Amino acid sequence: MVMDINEIREYLPHRYPFLLVDRVVELSLGESIVAYKNVTINEPFFNGHFPHHPIMPGVLVLEAMAQAAGILGFKTVNKLPRDGHIYYFVGSDQVRFKRPVLPGDQLRLEARVLREKRGIWKFACRALVDGEVACEAEILCAERKV
Repeated sequence: MVMDINEIREYLPHRYPFLLVDRVVELSLGESIVAYKNVTINEPFFNGHFPHHPIMPGVLVLEAMAQAAGILGFKTVNKLPRDGHIYYFVGSDQVRFKRPVLPGDQLRLEARVLREKRGIWKFACRALVDGEVACEAEILCAERKV
């Protein structure tokens, strides 16, 4: 199942400059997702992180993985933000940053469902650049009605 940016915007409440998923290339409901974030020098955070050696902030790499996981959760339960549903990023464990993410990189975002209980989801996530792990983490998201 492939999703372009228009469909992604239906499943994530985020907007520029905080929408960090550009395309979904694989999605298996209740199981896993593979998505991409194209990292460009035009990203607003590069102005200050760091002007002479631009690196994507690790917290934004983590957020991009959480957004991909959120899409997987929303699609699995067939709910949308416009209907009053949201996924909160509520925790992360085992976070490891392995390499910097630089302008020009294409960040491959992978999330796999570990478990779901009463609207609390746990995902195993990875972000890769050219097949090399940039970040990995277990991410917790809570599904809520707003």
